[in-house]
Amino acid sequence: METLKIIKIGGNIIDNPIALDNFLIEFSKIEAPKILVHGGGKLATKLAQQMNVKVEMVDGRRITNTETLDIITMVYAGKINKTIVASLQQKSNNAVGFTGADGNTILSVKRPVKEIDYGFAGDIINVDTTVLNTLLNIGVTPVFCAITHDNNGQLLNTNADTIASELAIGFAKKYQTELYYCFEKNGVLLDINNDDSVVENITTKKYEELLAKNIIADGMLPKMNNCFHAINQQVHKVCIGKSEMLYNHNSKFTTIQA
Repeated sequence: METLKIIKIGGNIIDNPIALDNFLIEFSKIEAPKILVHGGGKLATKLAQQMNVKVEMVDGRRITNTETLDIITMVYAGKINKTIVASLQQKSNNAVGFTGADGNTILSVKRPVKEIDYGFAGDIINVDTTVLNTLLNIGVTPVFCAITHDNNGQLLNTNADTIASELAIGFAKKYQTELYYCFEKNGVLLDINNDDSVVENITTKKYEELLAKNIIADGMLPKMNNCFHAINQQVHKVCIGKSEMLYNHNSKFTTIQA
């Protein structure tokens, strides 16, 4: 079975033009079929402040009202996505930019209001790989931003880690899917202040131990939940670490196992 690499990058790469270019140079060299998923970085918040639109965050998650949705659509699906696609074309890596609405690839529902109203935030309910398969078969790289749709004309702000996880699951029957979460740390750390304290392998049992000791907490929890959700849905491999893990075989990173 052919390998498909799904790679998610965050603000530490997106917000730094030099880091982004260096990453895309290495990404373009990956010969296996691949999909890139990117978050929004700090640009949406910066633009909102310039436009005097209040930025509301709860537990690290953005409250997406109508004005905020307009801004993140401009930034995520426009500025960031097309900058990445143009840079990949420069590097002879043919690419196409995507929201979940394009090709009807990712369908979501507006997150139900429980304790907090997140506004136009989307929870994914279906991934359709039909159009993506066609592109991958002719060597084109899909580049996803963190926006999906509800099939009623409404765009929805959707967690990029979750998009990457659900894409990996959606392709798991056709490909041997590998999911890579690139962020600013070397991986899951035993000591947040020591970059060398990487937990190189985490099984379900080990994860429960780390949770009990409060070593994995706060912002790392949703990322780990996405990792284990993917592994438990036949995704072949899930890794977390700096982007160097994609090409530097001596780098330390975390691999998630069932």
